Amino acid sequence: MTPTLRLAWARPAREWVEATPLGNGRIGAMAFGGAQARFQVNDATVWSGHPDGPADALDDLIAGGAGPARLAEIRAAIDAEDLRRAEALLMSFQGPYSQEFLPFVDLVVETRGAATAPGRAARVLDLDEAHLSEALHVDGIAVTRRSYVSAPAGCLLVEYLADSPVLDVDLRLSTPLRQAGRGTTATTLILDVVAPVDGAPAHEPSVVPAHRYLDGAGFDHFATAALAVRSDGTHGSAGDTLQIRGASRLLIALSTSSRAALWWADPDGGGWRTSSREEIREHARSTAEAALRRTADELFTEHLADVRDHASGARFAIGGRRGGTWDTDTDVLRGDDEGLRATVLAEYGRYLLAAASRTGGPAANLQGIWNDELRPPWSSNYTININTQMNYWPAPVAGLDHSVEPLTALVRRMARTGSEVAARLYGARGWVAHHNSDLWGWSLPVGMGHGGPSWAMWMMGGVWLTHNLWDRYEFTGDRDLLAHTVWPLMRGATLFCLDWLVDDPATGGLRTVPSTSPENLYVGPDGRPEAIGVSTTTDLALIRALFERSRTAIAVLGADDPIDAELAAALDRFPRLAAGPDGRLREWSTDAVDVDPHHRHLSPLVALYPLDLIDPARTPELADAARRFLDGRGPGAMGWSWAWKVALRARLGDADHARELLLEAFTPFDRDHRRLAPVDGSEWGGLLPNLFSTHPPFQIDGNYGFTAAIAEMLVQSHGGRLRLLPALPAAWPEGQVTGLRARGGREVDLAWSGGVLERAAVRDRTGLAQRITVEHDGQTYELDLPPHGEVILPGV
Repeated sequence: MTPTLRLAWARPAREWVEATPLGNGRIGAMAFGGAQARFQVNDATVWSGHPDGPADALDDLIAGGAGPARLAEIRAAIDAEDLRRAEALLMSFQGPYSQEFLPFVDLVVETRGAATAPGRAARVLDLDEAHLSEALHVDGIAVTRRSYVSAPAGCLLVEYLADSPVLDVDLRLSTPLRQAGRGTTATTLILDVVAPVDGAPAHEPSVVPAHRYLDGAGFDHFATAALAVRSDGTHGSAGDTLQIRGASRLLIALSTSSRAALWWADPDGGGWRTSSREEIREHARSTAEAALRRTADELFTEHLADVRDHASGARFAIGGRRGGTWDTDTDVLRGDDEGLRATVLAEYGRYLLAAASRTGGPAANLQGIWNDELRPPWSSNYTININTQMNYWPAPVAGLDHSVEPLTALVRRMARTGSEVAARLYGARGWVAHHNSDLWGWSLPVGMGHGGPSWAMWMMGGVWLTHNLWDRYEFTGDRDLLAHTVWPLMRGATLFCLDWLVDDPATGGLRTVPSTSPENLYVGPDGRPEAIGVSTTTDLALIRALFERSRTAIAVLGADDPIDAELAAALDRFPRLAAGPDGRLREWSTDAVDVDPHHRHLSPLVALYPLDLIDPARTPELADAARRFLDGRGPGAMGWSWAWKVALRARLGDADHARELLLEAFTPFDRDHRRLAPVDGSEWGGLLPNLFSTHPPFQIDGNYGFTAAIAEMLVQSHGGRLRLLPALPAAWPEGQVTGLRARGGREVDLAWSGGVLERAAVRDRTGLAQRITVEHDGQTYELDLPPHGEVILPGV
């Protein structure tokens, strides 16, 4: 059997950024290890806020005068080049901030007299089997501890096995949230909490109190954690501590439940309103106790089968090595095997997305499902001007089919609140979302009336997310998915864009106004930094691609949809992407100068990746303009920006540039990770001791983006062609990858040696006969792929 890929740490974690992430899509745990083992546990549904928050905030904005009439004043002010007035009016469209993802409970497991086993790694994380192993000893007796979060069992499970009955273990639960009650028996711990109904982000320190709780009527934001134990020793309790004595076998199960989880599962149902606290508590308790009615071997076997089904997609072996145990510090962060390091980076992002996002749960946020701060950076929310989109870039290409549904569910909730925002704020059909969202589907602009327009006032967040959904369809080829899930959401975003476009009196075409380019500024006519303009390239790229893909969807579904004619007419009048006088792809509709030429955001290049409006083969002039733009932005800056630059270089076929950026990104981050670095890119980020990507702060999008970018270096499938090793660096002369997915419902295996492709296999996953075009090393091949069949390309 091929050995699994394992990451090792030489000692227990001393702080959170050294801890090991575990998760089942709903429960996330950071495992510190050691004799006094801390598991910092989150529930993906425990956020501040409440279901009516978005609607209440919209009512307040409308009452304050925001709406279609004021939008007309803003457009008139922009046309009159009165940007001060336009900006002042636009600020009145800003509501409060979206809500925060919150830390939930801490579980401390104290093993009396224990120490890390000499000569052994303190912690070993198996990325393929999703569990953490530790070797301890008590009085010279060997003890193993295995920890994992099981999706089938719905629990964090911690299993001890000792050679003799030497285990004396104390268990405690605590919470940073408002405690609502406790319960302790000889074998169980219950900890109840209430979450705040409003939370201000850390970058708004003047908001007091930072968290607002409801006392009395309103949304009862209740959640609970239930812990149960089983052992062959004796059980007892002292205060809030469970005590196990004289055991050789011990199994701990921790489950969670919340009212918000009931809402997420069925927003239209009444269960989340009517369920009592006791019913929510009982769900968590019964789940934990049900797990303990099964043997540890049964639970672990079930977990392995589930993980293999959920994360059975791509596997990377760049440089030929993959399986085995690799020390995160000496082999990965500071190692000299470049192929192994790239392999680990690609596999770690795959592991983290599988752990953070699963069908039925919320989408992965800025920190996945791992956060230990009551006021986390940027609220650990959904930032939808690149970050949430990047979170899901690896899902279709790495075969994480079960990880994509939570994003679709989030977009569905945004579409619901965003349809009211589109109608009442802008007088438009369809739905709109802006810069941020949260568990409750927030779609309003944020900023409290003083947020910078460069980031707060951007109406394309929802549009960009629909392109993630389109990718899900294209990689599966599933027409039912297109018809019943993807197209209805795309259609709503399309309707908004059709109404958002207005006539351009100067050209007779169409334009977007007001328009910004996240999160950049240009030098205005009077020398001041400006954010607001007309028809930024980012807007044009996202809308053009949406319109073209919408027309394709209508054709594929054979629908007689009246908006098809609207789309055709709009595309006839739609501006084209273009280069400026310096040969670079334009960012603004005028020949403006960037305030920061090395800005971390690369928003215009959305047209190159993840979209394919720009392609070296089909649009070489635009590809050259995109390359010049990327050259001007300079080398890396922070995790997600690095990852995007690698993917963009891969799309351009610039293998060596992509590799150089990856090598930069491997920099171990040795500074203060709690101090937020300047966003101007003057301080680059890197990888934390547990391989999380950071600016700082830690944001998981970089980890996910690196997986997608490395896959893009090896296989591309946009534009109707399958490209093999399109951006393979010379420094990666050998390797193999299996299970990479390609558009059209295909799966690809590759092996190369001496920088030359040795073997490629392409499989069909749609059940339909296909004619495919394959490109490699300047050659093009036309091949017939039979239904559920495979074609082998030896030594192409």
